[in-house]
Amino acid sequence: MTATANPRRIAFQGELGAYSHQACREARPDWDVLPCASFEETMDAVRQGDAQAAMVPVENTTYGRVADIHRLLPESGLYIVGEAFVRVHINLLGVKGSQISDVKEAWSHLVLLPQCSKFLKENNIKGCVTTDNARAARDVAAWDDKAKAALASELAAEIYDLDILARHIEDQDSNRTRFLIMEPKADLRPRAEHMMTTFVFRVRNIPAALYKAMGGFATNGVNMTKLESYMVGGSFSATQFYADIEGHPDDRAVQLALEELEYFTSELRILGSYPADPSRDYGA
Repeated sequence: MTATANPRRIAFQGELGAYSHQACREARPDWDVLPCASFEETMDAVRQGDAQAAMVPVENTTYGRVADIHRLLPESGLYIVGEAFVRVHINLLGVKGSQISDVKEAWSHLVLLPQCSKFLKENNIKGCVTTDNARAARDVAAWDDKAKAALASELAAEIYDLDILARHIEDQDSNRTRFLIMEPKADLRPRAEHMMTTFVFRVRNIPAALYKAMGGFATNGVNMTKLESYMVGGSFSATQFYADIEGHPDDRAVQLALEELEYFTSELRILGSYPADPSRDYGA
């Protein structure tokens, strides 16, 4: 690793053509990208100077929370400076000259295959599991077999020179993934009109601590858009909470809510305040 990395590079987990790559292209179109093998390596790339930001998926409207991310975020040493919502369109990609009728196997990540079950069944195509949807596209290009196709993004078709045999074949038309953009320093740019703040906390071991901790947000009119719990330290009794709220810590209402929260917590850590993605307002 070297400190002389491209000054505008964003790291993501996966291969070129993955939906995380699509998120990078949409959110930072003039930046180079750095594919990484794992979420840990993605964050390491930023900490060690090989990239200046990381694009990290946190949740999907179809399959929910992305495993391990909530555990990694608080220990990453990075700050959330933005969010990006990506519409996940799944496409059937085949080698040049192939048609849907030629395809016998469709390769993709385990999570994507059930999301296209109706299309696969209607076309008598067997779903086959691989480690990554972009990897599937790369393999299909290398196999050069009309009977084998990939379920992946349009970006993957572009990168691996595949034909799009069928577009947007996902069973649900509302499939979106939310990504967080993370950097080594907190975002100090001028505030946007609509801000989000993300934090993690642990409640004190007293009766109704969580109920009381949440009261400050209700009484001060602060909208909490997400609250999730997860175990830490391998213990059933050690529970940490992850939360997203609308607003900024400088807002008086948010200040009052966080002060009340802090009274009932043994640990409180703000992971970042950042502009809300426009699709939160307009349902894009």
